[in-house]
Amino acid sequence: MGANLKTLLALLRENGPGRYPLHLLIIWATAIARLPFSTYERWQVARSPHLESKPPIFIIGHWRSGTTFLHSVLSQAPQFAYTSPLAVGLPWDFLTLGNALRPILEGALPKDRFIDRVPVNPDSPQEDEIALASMQLLSFYQGLYFPKQFSKHFNAGIFFEGCSDLEIETWQQAMVLFCKKLQLQNPDQQLLIKNPVYTARVQKLRELWPAAKFIHIYRNPYIVYRSTLNFYDKLFRELSLQAFDQVPVEEIILESYPKMIETAQRETSALPTQDFVELRFETFEANPVEQLEKIYAQLELTGWKEDLPYFQRYLESQKHYRKNEYTFPKEMTERVRDRWQPLLEQWGYEPPI
Repeated sequence: MGANLKTLLALLRENGPGRYPLHLLIIWATAIARLPFSTYERWQVARSPHLESKPPIFIIGHWRSGTTFLHSVLSQAPQFAYTSPLAVGLPWDFLTLGNALRPILEGALPKDRFIDRVPVNPDSPQEDEIALASMQLLSFYQGLYFPKQFSKHFNAGIFFEGCSDLEIETWQQAMVLFCKKLQLQNPDQQLLIKNPVYTARVQKLRELWPAAKFIHIYRNPYIVYRSTLNFYDKLFRELSLQAFDQVPVEEIILESYPKMIETAQRETSALPTQDFVELRFETFEANPVEQLEKIYAQLELTGWKEDLPYFQRYLESQKHYRKNEYTFPKEMTERVRDRWQPLLEQWGYEPPI
């Protein structure tokens, strides 16, 4: 619904129209109606002066590894800016049309995320991936919308496999433009961006922001696997414009998880100490304040004493949140153990009881 006409046309040319013609008609009508606003906003942003700002901080880690919890806590600090729900939904025009329709659009937000019941409000920090999928073609979300080519979209959208230099450059331009707009919206704050996709893109992000900082959070891989299955099941049901019953989800997860983590380990190994910190989710969950202080110290962030009360207030408000609960059949744990043994040994994880 937030895509531009060029992206929509390219997606439909590549993937076909899908099985919901009314949905597509509404999407096209929305893009056409938004065209004057998005055109004006691009002109406005292009002529805006360059803002001197601190390089972004990126939270990385495979889906369901605790990135959302970490992002939600850190975003409470007033010094950080993040991607809002309106920026996700209207990446081309959230500074103009988004502001004008803010009360209406905020009223239409769901009360929580359907994949894990995390509450959603107008100020909830979001990933930027849906926004970027509405601005260009390289995103695994294109595979969620058009599952018949899910593997192709996934590998291109995560690892840039099969992508031309022009496609990668277009993604970079969209990324820079989106972050510039976030910075214009929040001129005195440092961008805090969370996106599991960036687990495999540290090097590309450092090319755009050589002084960018990274926080990697990891979690028991058995839980990650089970939770990611639930993640895809719910996302396909919510987003797909095509049948998704033939997508080899289990194999894609089993293959891509170690590949993403190994890419992150390789690309972060040479980063300066002050630009990279790694956290174990279970340790962070058990003592978040201590781990937050570690993040501030290692990344050389200022304002710890000023930000601490915001963290404590948010953590207190989340005491009654209950995570999804899963069962772990023997054949499932054996499958994970067989495919992910090196990481299980490296991190010292056992199957959940």
